[in-house]
Parts: sequence; structure tokens; C-alpha cells
Amino acid sequence: MKELNLSEDWKLQDIKTEKITLEQLEEMRSMTDSYESLLNKRARKLSEYKGQELGEEKLKSMMLEEYTFLKRPVFVLDNEMFIGNAKKTMESLKTKLGA
Repeated sequence: MKELNLSEDWKLQDIKTEKITLEQLEEMRSMTDSYESLLNKRARKLSEYKGQELGEEKLKSMMLEEYTFLKRPVFVLDNEMFIGNAKKTMESLKTKLGA
């Protein structure tokens, strides 16, 4: 995040201390194809759900209950969302930011 040199205009939300709201999660979902695309597949607590069918509503409730299920970071810029910190994602974000 430091290499992005974000201006003070950006709102940074630490979802560990300031939980994500239903409205925020639904807005992110509207920008992507599924709640699964927002899922942090490396979340340790995901093993508790092994073998269970995780439909859209279940994933939604999981993300609202426990921040670790949401892939991070999430950037929203001009109605475009960048999810996670994969190199390709960060390069796309840098390009969008003109950095």
C-alpha cells in the first residue's frame, strides 16, 4: 500500500476494528460476479466449513461475521474494484491511479 502513494482523499477502513457493513458488502458484490470472488480462500477459519455447500447467502453472512473471509485489500476507484494484493491486481490499480 505504501508504494501506491495514496493521497489523503482516500478513505482507509481497517475492517478489523471497523466492521464492514451490509451496504458496503452489497456494493462490492454489485461490482463483481459473486461473493465467492470476494472470498479470501486462505482464511484459516475457512477449514471450519470444509465439505459444506457455501452458496452466495452463506458467503455473505460469513464475510459480515468475520473480517478474515474478505479478500483484502479492496480498492474502489471510479466504480471499478481491485481485490487482493496479487501483482497483476496491484499493477492494474497503479495504472488506473497513474502511479
